Amino acid sequence: MSEHQNSEVITKEKIDEAIKALKEQKPKERESVSDREAVRKMRRYIEKLISDKYGYSYDEVSEMLKGLGINLSGSRIKYLIGELKKSSRRPQKASDNGDSSMSENGATENQQAVTASSEAEESLVHLGVNKPTIK
Repeated sequence: MSEHQNSEVITKEKIDEAIKALKEQKPKERESVSDREAVRKMRRYIEKLISDKYGYSYDEVSEMLKGLGINLSGSRIKYLIGELKKSSRRPQKASDNGDSSMSENGATENQQAVTASSEAEESLVHLGVNKPTIK
């Protein structure tokens, strides 16, 4: 009672054709995405609306999105934006090309300086102070 009794002979040529056909397939377009992916795609527009210039709250953005059938709370949007900011701030891993001109300690000090600078700029933005431009 083997299921393979009526199967067709598979030639090497058919396998090669099948491999070629399989390789040429494009990824299927998904109908839905996770809330994280949705916020990642909308991030720049959400950040624009919650900026001091536009003055919307996360809850107001949430209400706008609800009208479009996207049900995310303001606190969830805020959390996901924060997570996206964290992941984009992570330092890139140094390449292993043997270049050790910067010591590990120097790298840590540099990262702390960059973080402190970023935090200071964010504080100024929240206080309504324009970021100084370097000339």
